[in-house]
This record gives sequence, structure tokens and C-alpha cells, in this order.
Amino acid sequence: MTTDLRNYLTVTGGYWAFTITDGAIRMLVVLYFYQLGYSPLEIAMLFLFYEFFGVVTNLVGGWLGTRIGLNRTMHIGMIIQISALLMLTVPETWLSVAYVMTAQALSGIAKDLNKMSAKAGVKLFVPEDGSATLFRWVAMLTGSKNALKGAGFFVGAALLAWLGFRGALLVLADILLLALLITWLLLPADLGRVKGGTKFAHVFSRNPAINRLSAARFFLFGARDVWFVVGLPVFLYNQLSWSFMQVGGFLALWVIGYGIVQAAVPDLLRHASSALPHGRIAALSAFILCLLPAAMALMLNFSWHAGVVVVAGLALFGIVFAVNSALHSFLIVSWSDRDKVSMNVGFYYMANAGGRLVGTVLSGWIYQTAGITGCLWWSAAFVLTAAFISMRLPGRKPVIA
Repeated sequence: MTTDLRNYLTVTGGYWAFTITDGAIRMLVVLYFYQLGYSPLEIAMLFLFYEFFGVVTNLVGGWLGTRIGLNRTMHIGMIIQISALLMLTVPETWLSVAYVMTAQALSGIAKDLNKMSAKAGVKLFVPEDGSATLFRWVAMLTGSKNALKGAGFFVGAALLAWLGFRGALLVLADILLLALLITWLLLPADLGRVKGGTKFAHVFSRNPAINRLSAARFFLFGARDVWFVVGLPVFLYNQLSWSFMQVGGFLALWVIGYGIVQAAVPDLLRHASSALPHGRIAALSAFILCLLPAAMALMLNFSWHAGVVVVAGLALFGIVFAVNSALHSFLIVSWSDRDKVSMNVGFYYMANAGGRLVGTVLSGWIYQTAGITGCLWWSAAFVLTAAFISMRLPGRKPVIA
């Protein structure tokens, strides 16, 4: 096994462990606090700082990675996540909205430090002329991460039913501590560190393609979270009378399937075209995607069977969304210079976190005022905006072996 492959597998393994805890804590908070009587909008507000500090972290994290190394930013993220998990193990009377929002703020910082470090690190493990390998490795990292985030949803729901809220949090903290120790021992000390440092002003990209891709990412992930974060699990639990395990299991299977499709995107596109992905493919897939939530909203308005519409529609949405997301993840890494990759990826994921922030808040507010159909119409509008922005992305480029 080569050193680069070993480092890639180490980063991927650490990212996997973190992702399980991230998915699990999301499901724990949504289900536990809805059980306590919180409204959908109040639950959405619990994640407000999680998403807001994700925006800040991505802006600063990419620059920090060039100063201290991506391995250190990854480990700082793991330590913060363990702290956030332990914060929520306090007695129930301590769990005020402000307290939970603070814990979620730490979790948001941790998640985006870890994500930025892993995604940017992959670029450094691939030779300059290895774009095809880079596409496969980025797709595999992203796809496997999302599959395990889905597994985290199921783990969170299962642990909540089995051990209760605090017992579940302690198990998750132990898992992440083990991952921290292993990656600390195996990763090189100065991964991604730029000698002489980098000015913070360089965080803001001057590359029009990266700026447009980041804008498209903002609306793409806002479109997902505007119905997926709060509206969908509450709809399944409240309107369709699903149990916690059914909600967690279904969302877990959706994210796992979404991750599998993401990991398979390089093979799917290789059969369709001999060229590597480009902006026109991202635009086309976004236009296709915007039709799905609009169609679902229309079907629900005409009183089609809600369970069938939501389950089937979400499956199709996940497939097309996975393709679009995988294309974005490859393009941002591919278009970045090696000495700027952590900053460009950080800037891009800042936009990603901004979209999630807006989508999360809207998910609770729109579901409370307009139901699941309102969330779906907003989702369609967000994706359509992403599609129009993607039309300005660079077109076809030649294959680099």
C-alpha cells in the first residue's frame, strides 16, 4: 500500500467515524425535543447556531488549515464534537433552548472543520496529473460519508430507543474518541500546511468559476434542507403516524442510498461520456432535479396518497441530488490549485453551510405555516435558482488521465 493511499484511507476512516456521530446527534435532537413538546420551528431554531457557525468555520477553517495543517484542523474538530456530545448529557432541566443551541454551535464548528480537512486533504494525496483518480476518490469519500450519515440517523434513533438520550450521547463520544486517537497516530504532521503562511484575505476566491459554483451549492443545499431537516421527519411522525424507529430508519436508508449513488457517479458518467464532469452537466442535472419537488407538491395538492408520494418522490430526489452534489464536490477540488485547495474548499463549504442555515430555518417556519407542500415548492424554487447559476459554469474540458 502506498503512503498516499494509506493517508487517504486514514482520513476517510476518521471522516466516517465523525459522520456517524453527526448524523446520530441530528436525529437524537429532532426526535427527543419533538417528544418533549417543541414545535417544528423551535426545533429548527435549535440548529440555527449549528448552521451559522458552520458558515463562519468554513470561512476561517480553510485559512487555518494552511497555517497549522489539515490534520490538526481535523483533530480540533473531533475534540470539539466530543465536547458538544458531552454537553448534552446534563440533566434534562438544564436543556434550555439557549444551552442546546450552544452545544449545536460547537457541533457545527466541529463538523465543518472535519469536512473541510477531509475534502481538501484528498487533493494532496493525488498527483497533479491524476484527475480521474481524484474524481473517484472524492466521489468515494463523499458518497461513503453520506451513506454513513444515513447510518448515523438509524444509530441515533436506535440508541435513543435503547439507551435513552444521555446513554446514546456517551456511546457516540466514545466512538469519536477512538477515531481521534487512531488518526492522530497515522496522519503526517504538516498535511496541507503552506510554508510562510497565507493572508486571510486570500480566503475569498477571485476565481469566477469557484464563486459561481459556491453560489449554486448554496441554493442546492438550501433546496434539500428546506424540507428534509425538520419538515420531513415531523411530517412522517405526526401526519403519517410513523414511530421514531420508522422515521430514523427511513431517513437512514435514504441517505445511505444517496451516498451509494454519489460514490457510483464516476462510473455512471464514464459510461455516458468519455470526458470528465463540467458545469453544463451540473446545470442539466439541477434542471431535472427541480421538477421533482414541484411534481410532489402538485400530487399532494391533488390528494394523492401522501405516503407513496413522499417515499417515491424522496427516492428519485435523492438519486438526482446525489449526482449533482458529487459533480460539485469534484469540480471544487479539481478547479483549485494545490496551495489554495483548503481555502477554496473552505469558501465553497461556507456557501454550503449558508444554504443549510437558510434551509433549516425555513424548514421549520414553512412547515409550520404551509405544511410539507409549502416546503416542496420552496425546494423547487431553490433548485431552479441553482440550475440557472450553473449555466454560467465552465463547459467541457479534456480528460486528464
